[in-house]
Amino acid sequence: MFKINDNYLKLPGSYLFSTIAKKVAAYTEANPDAKIIRLGIGDVTQPIAPAIIEKLHGAVDEMGHAETFHGYAPDLGYAFLRDTIAKNDYQDRGCDISSDEIFVSDGAKCDCSNIQEIFSLDNKIAVCDPVYPVYVDSNVMAGRAGDYDAATERFTNVIYMPCTTENNFTPELPKETPDLIYLCFPNNPTGAMVSKAELQKWVDYANKVGAIILYDAAYEAYISEKDIPHSIYECEGARTCAIEMRSFSKNAGFTGMRLGFTVIPKDIKSGDVTLHSLWARRHGTKYNGAPYIIQRAGEAVYSPEGKAQLKEQVAYYMKNAKVIYDGLKGAGYTVSGGVNAPYIWLKTPGNMTSWEFFDHLLADANVVGTPGSGFGPSGEGYFRLTAFGTYENTVEAVERIQKTVNCVRNTNKTEFLRNFYKHDEKIILYR
Repeated sequence: MFKINDNYLKLPGSYLFSTIAKKVAAYTEANPDAKIIRLGIGDVTQPIAPAIIEKLHGAVDEMGHAETFHGYAPDLGYAFLRDTIAKNDYQDRGCDISSDEIFVSDGAKCDCSNIQEIFSLDNKIAVCDPVYPVYVDSNVMAGRAGDYDAATERFTNVIYMPCTTENNFTPELPKETPDLIYLCFPNNPTGAMVSKAELQKWVDYANKVGAIILYDAAYEAYISEKDIPHSIYECEGARTCAIEMRSFSKNAGFTGMRLGFTVIPKDIKSGDVTLHSLWARRHGTKYNGAPYIIQRAGEAVYSPEGKAQLKEQVAYYMKNAKVIYDGLKGAGYTVSGGVNAPYIWLKTPGNMTSWEFFDHLLADANVVGTPGSGFGPSGEGYFRLTAFGTYENTVEAVERIQKTVNCVRNTNKTEFLRNFYKHDEKIILYR
């Protein structure tokens, strides 16, 4: 008789955006004339840049001719893309990373969840709280996270590093020694960032205790301040302790095209075994490579035209972020983020829970955001808004939220939403 992997049964609740979609659908059915503005999910809205579209068309045409047709991609990715990534993202920034240390994939989400496979189940992970849940969930599925404690809303074999107002939403070095440390900067969901000196402390710590840093740099393109590292490999010693994951989704709008990469320096070893060799074996066995046409599109991201066009797109989203940040702060909200990341993290007013504030915004402003509690227990009492909407919708959403500050809340609408779905179910978020 077959048996299931019962570690999956340890995952609590349902997907956050599935729950949000149901609540919004219920409200829309009851209020069909309401114009809903969605600032919840971190999906881009601007079209693919012209330079990338042109490259896509050319690659598609190549696939129609025998002499330029491409089948399976090389395990690690095509050399033209890996060489381009190595030069532009690393070598031009003074980072000692070679193209054969880059593994092209279909996105950072898959790599963030799959990377744990090359590590022993005895390893203990440390994560920020609030956190992008893929880090925890993938380790739960593998059997590494222990059991779920409903009272604390945490897993027993995971080290949680609270990120709160007191520490500017950046984690402190854990008291308990971890084996694997997940870091995401610029941070999702809080929008927080660390300086190079602060990141260097983590690299020094990891090398000291023999831990590996799994560094999610999906939002690197949104960094605007100086002395902010664009890569962990800008820190001395990172080649012996850090794995970095990148995505083309947020910087180039590839959410519907899927492309990313992971960097594993050959200097990282466990005894005589390199992690590079293990990931190469895993990659070659379980992955057939990103499509040729998509990798050609990725190459265009680094062209002079592509860089200029994508810089404008990033500026467009960060203009939205400033609108949200300034508008909410001016309305009396406590806000952070929005400077080096396309997310604004705000404190819910009064004693409202994250889900109560969600209901309030939906009912009274017709605006959808993301409850902070969906990212972990330290996210309770907070709320995330994304800058990935259109500028017009962003401006209107902020104006609506501002108008609700001193308005009497519509009890009927709010109570309808509160009662439609129970708030005690545990929510799991996907980026």
